[in-house]
Amino acid sequence: MSELVEIKGLTKVYPNSTAAIRDMNLTLPRGRIIGLLGPNGSGKTTLIKLLNGLLVPTQGSILINGKVPGPETKARVAYLPDRNFLSENETVRRVLDYFEEFYLDFSREKAMGMLESLGISPQMKLKTLSKGTREKVQLILVMSRSADLYVLDEPIAGVDPAARDYILRTIINNYNPQATVLISTHLIGDVESVLDEVIFLRYGQILLYTSVDQIRETQGKSVDAYFREVFAC
Repeated sequence: MSELVEIKGLTKVYPNSTAAIRDMNLTLPRGRIIGLLGPNGSGKTTLIKLLNGLLVPTQGSILINGKVPGPETKARVAYLPDRNFLSENETVRRVLDYFEEFYLDFSREKAMGMLESLGISPQMKLKTLSKGTREKVQLILVMSRSADLYVLDEPIAGVDPAARDYILRTIINNYNPQATVLISTHLIGDVESVLDEVIFLRYGQILLYTSVDQIRETQGKSVDAYFREVFAC
């Protein structure tokens, strides 16, 4: 199967709210790094939660590797939330233990190699690390899995430029080349260089899904500049 993700007629309506996702149809292939882009309220977080089985569709369907999001897909989807998901009282070694126990596709050797390159000792407690270093540890854990789909929600928000560069290099160098990486971000200019394709979302619908090269060739501008033009108030 060449298609990794198949979304058909997907709608998600929250109680006492308008639809966050509206009749979405989308197919994601393997082997791509894709930017999920849109202003606040466009439906990015809802789509991410639906892909990770954290929400249930109101209508329509999602298939990942031909499976509805659930235990089988969670074993093949590596998810980096947009907030800290590790207890700061734990040591780096202990969170490595958690990932090794929970995910069969987790490579402790790969994680240890990346930690060593940053001079992060497994004995260190997370609360002693800077915010940027904690962000790196979380990303290392996620990218040390051999998943089919990596879903990264704002992976470079709130960290300094040097940390952003490290995070982007880690993404490029460590994901399974037969997998797909979906990156949700507001910092388009910082991630554009690693993206193959982009999805523009607005009001829970897909406004555009195309390659980065196509935007540059047809619009004569960067993805960041074109995004600003499309979503200008």
